[in-house]
Amino acid sequence: MRVNDRSRNASPQPLGLWIVGLGSQYPRHLLGPEKLDSFVKRLYDVEIPGIKRLLRINHTTGIETRSAIMDYESGWGTEKKPPSIEEMDALFRTAGVALTVQACEKAINEWNGDPRDITHTVAVTCTNRGNPGFDLLVNKQLGLSPSVDRTLLHGVGCAGGLAIMRTAAQLACGATLRGRPARILCFACELSTPNVRYEVDAAARCLDASQVCIAGALFSDAAAAFVLCNDLGLQKTVKPVYELLNWNNTLIPDTSNDLEFFVEATGYRTTLSRSLPKHAVGAVDKMVRSLLPSICAQAFSDDFGAADCDWALHPGGQAIIDGVQRVMGLADERLRATREIYRTRSNSSSPTVLGVLDRLRSMDMRKEFVVATAFGPGLSVEMSFLRSCSVSPTRH
Repeated sequence: MRVNDRSRNASPQPLGLWIVGLGSQYPRHLLGPEKLDSFVKRLYDVEIPGIKRLLRINHTTGIETRSAIMDYESGWGTEKKPPSIEEMDALFRTAGVALTVQACEKAINEWNGDPRDITHTVAVTCTNRGNPGFDLLVNKQLGLSPSVDRTLLHGVGCAGGLAIMRTAAQLACGATLRGRPARILCFACELSTPNVRYEVDAAARCLDASQVCIAGALFSDAAAAFVLCNDLGLQKTVKPVYELLNWNNTLIPDTSNDLEFFVEATGYRTTLSRSLPKHAVGAVDKMVRSLLPSICAQAFSDDFGAADCDWALHPGGQAIIDGVQRVMGLADERLRATREIYRTRSNSSSPTVLGVLDRLRSMDMRKEFVVATAFGPGLSVEMSFLRSCSVSPTRH
């Protein structure tokens, strides 16, 4: 897809927004499909229709390993009952916070700045509901100033990694207008695998096997972080990783029931409709069209399209990845980072797209411009256009 007209969304003037450090952190356990098989067989009758369907799906996702904070052979994996919400909360606020701190330290070390110079934090999670939020615990462990400007997002699910990028960008632009530096630490963390026991239990109780939710065979654990600065907060000695050029978000009408995540007494209930991939793929095409004219201006070309960019696509499943590739006309190498993260780490919700961005920058044959996009409950779509600062500029 190419755009030859300049729309009123065009933004010829650089915004001066820079990602100067980026880090992703995965827990040490990598669980293959056979691990879920043995776990389920130990606790359930595998001839139950819902269980049988879940185990069949477990081997058709295209996921080779899922990153997990714990294995299925100790702790809650051996208990007769699923872990309670209280137990999952306690695990997140210890192990989840520790994982997030590790991701933040990677981003801060690459930035090579002083944590005490961080002016804002923007955080997100959908697998913890604690108050005060987990961001306060992370900030304390990192030694950030008590007066740091904190923002904690909720309810955005898998779109969270780019929602915090959008929020940070808006905060940084506001700081620029006020003549102030912005050095914003953004982080996302999800612990989804402790909820696997709930998902398997739900599958065992499901009266209609065709309605079994695939979440138990899909989600994983991870944390990711980045530091975003405006021009006033950028140190002269620091070489940025990415320049953030433009962004957008939207809700897809009449799709609010296609992706849901609600708290119940013994876990989180997930809804993933079969229509989700179709809606997500269609929304990507529309949003690219709204943003591409402004990127054409910065690429110094009217003959510039989405296929000329690398893609950090949230790997919500094979159908979404394949659908976006087909609709946008992307060569295989444009989605190689997305497919690798999906295959080796799976979908860890909000941090996943940031993990894709992190992996992408270490690959060969990269493009100067990058499209990052993710989907969340609503259905919501988030998209950012970035420029890789380590790739030589090209003129199209």
